Amino acid sequence: MEVMTHSSTFLLPSNHHSPSVTYALVVLNQPLLRFTPLLWNHAQVRVCADGGANRVFDEMPLLFPSDDALDVRQRYKPDIIKGDMDSVRTEVLDFYTNLGTKVADESHDQDTTDLHKCVAYIRDFTPNLDKSNLCILVAGALGGRFDHEAGNLNVLYRFSTMRLILLSNDCLIYLLPSTHHHEIYIQSAVEGPHCGLIPIGMPSASTTTTGLQWDLNNTKMGFGDLVSTSNLVQGEKVTVQSSSDLLWTISIKACNG
Repeated sequence: MEVMTHSSTFLLPSNHHSPSVTYALVVLNQPLLRFTPLLWNHAQVRVCADGGANRVFDEMPLLFPSDDALDVRQRYKPDIIKGDMDSVRTEVLDFYTNLGTKVADESHDQDTTDLHKCVAYIRDFTPNLDKSNLCILVAGALGGRFDHEAGNLNVLYRFSTMRLILLSNDCLIYLLPSTHHHEIYIQSAVEGPHCGLIPIGMPSASTTTTGLQWDLNNTKMGFGDLVSTSNLVQGEKVTVQSSSDLLWTISIKACNG
């Protein structure tokens, strides 16, 4: 079985991340993460999902209290604002379009979420982006309304062949497809030790891990049965192999920012 490797080097300063990975950033309509500027600097494409543009406009200057707010807003200009445009304010749209930001109004499509629209855009309409090892970081994907969170988790499954990472200030989540054996390299300076493996979608008849405080050994997991939550990473590498897709989650340390 082919090995898929994972590492949260995007939580480290720019000179530490793997040059072989191309990052894109999607900012959702949730309070900005304290480390949004770090993610922004890693990304080659930055997309605001509808009201996410309001968040960047209003809250990015608050992360740089000693800088001029206009300078910060000009420095952190999204490449595109995309969604059904029911949340973004007119003055925010005008400000960014005057700086050259593209706007894609998809209010005709009410069957997919703003995150789905943004991921599809990055996949299909960014010809200059190297997609051979693309990773899409989603800021503000967790917290707030649970139905929004569930919709964001569903996007991981809708785009299961792409690397998407959902982020909050407290944790990250991504999909571990059952088609691969997974090696997760832990960036212990910025993440862990708390972690979990969640069988959302369907039960897992068999999951085997190494590198956890409570490793699984050909273990059956499912809702209404065992779910590996509040586990702990033990070292610098975790391996996971499962008969079904799993969600991997790990805590993000408060010092990151």
